[in-house]
Amino acid sequence: MEGQIKKYKETAREARLKVLELIWKAQTSHIGSNFSCIDLLTVIFEKADLGKDKIILSKGWAAASLYYFWREKGRITEQELNSYCQPKSKFIGLAEPIIPEICAAGGSMGFGLPFGIGFALAKKLKNEKGRVFVVMSDGEMQTGTTWESAMIASHHKLDNLCVIIDANDLQAMGRVEDILNINPLKDKWRAFGWDVSEIDGHNFEEIEKALVSPGQGFEPRVIIAKTIKGKGVSFMEKNNLYHYKAPSDKEYHLALKELKENGGNN
Repeated sequence: MEGQIKKYKETAREARLKVLELIWKAQTSHIGSNFSCIDLLTVIFEKADLGKDKIILSKGWAAASLYYFWREKGRITEQELNSYCQPKSKFIGLAEPIIPEICAAGGSMGFGLPFGIGFALAKKLKNEKGRVFVVMSDGEMQTGTTWESAMIASHHKLDNLCVIIDANDLQAMGRVEDILNINPLKDKWRAFGWDVSEIDGHNFEEIEKALVSPGQGFEPRVIIAKTIKGKGVSFMEKNNLYHYKAPSDKEYHLALKELKENGGNN
């Protein structure tokens, strides 16, 4: 396990370095949101069976990270990745189904889980193997489609569906609890009939264990991953300014130095 954890840390470090570069060059938004979910995506892309499973990034504003991991899996070229948010590029700042592996658009809050339920239910009806992973933000817990979808998934016993919530406690306009308090989140999901676990979203051992452990029955699963927005760069961590602000040249080089020195393990 120690060797695997070391691999995860290096993969996540490389991901943060590249995502930092892409967002800085394009001068786009959401670097904090990207950095909070990179550790989760690192493990998801390692453990998923990409021939049978589907990965949906509902918090599609972290598209730079999604594109990075599909590049790592050989589904996107280096040239395509480097075109991120550049003129005439199809690789924009929100997740778009521009390759077959990106099976659903993401970015409008609350869209990803309905897509995920459709895919999971289709697998059940066709007796197909594989799981559907949906990465959501905690801000999406405020949308009606989330809870409508939660009821549908429970009703149809979609145990092939796994939701991972990137719970970094911040959304565009402030703290999640100040915009619309959704806590205690685990109790809400349990009330809707889901198998619920809570983990440290930057602890690779906990992430892997939650993803691969069998569920308690035939319930859909939700993993509430407590994360830090801007994880890996000290002046970005828990700083909601970097929800929309792109790094300046000075900030880019400071962040680059930190990531190279500590690998994002602040």
